Amino acid sequence: PEEDQLAVLMAIQAVPVGIHRMSPDIDNLVQTSNNLARVEIEDGTIGLHCLCRSSVDSEKNDHANSIACAFGLAGLQTEFSGQYPGWMPNPSSAIVATMKELYEEKYNESPRVIACHAGLECGILGTNYPEMDMVSFGPNIRGAHSPDECVQISSVQKFWEFFLEALQRIPNQP
Repeated sequence: PEEDQLAVLMAIQAVPVGIHRMSPDIDNLVQTSNNLARVEIEDGTIGLHCLCRSSVDSEKNDHANSIACAFGLAGLQTEFSGQYPGWMPNPSSAIVATMKELYEEKYNESPRVIACHAGLECGILGTNYPEMDMVSFGPNIRGAHSPDECVQISSVQKFWEFFLEALQRIPNQP
C-alpha cells in the first residue's frame, strides 16, 4: 500500500548516512559512519542494508541503535548481522616505530603511515588479545571489496620481503 511505501521512504530519509563522527585523536580520520548500502525488494518484502562502522564499538552500537529507532518509528523491523569489532590505531605505538625504522633502513625513505576507516582484522585480533600492539600493512590495493579491486603486482614482492624482515626484527623488541 501507498502508506507503507511512504513509511519506508521516510525511514530511509531519517536514517543518518555518511560521517557521524571524526576521530578526536587522528587528523582527518572518520571514526564512526553509516552507509545505506543496498535496497532489495523480493517477494513483497523490502530489505534495507546498512553498513555501520566505527573504531569505537560503543559508538557503533549507539549509531546502529539510532538507525534501528528510525526504522522502528516507521513500523519496520531491524536485524543486525555481519558486525565486526572496531580497532583504534595507535600511530605512536612501539610496533609502528619498529616498522617505520625498518622501512627507512630498507628503502631510504619514510613510509606513509595512515589510519583508514575500514574493517580490519586488527579489530578481531584486538578483541581476543587486547594488550597486543598491532599494525596493519600490505601491498598497494585499489578498489578493495569492489568489482574494480586490483593489486599493484610489484608491491606484493616488496611487501613480502619487508614482512619477512619485520618478523625477524620484532621478537627482539621488549
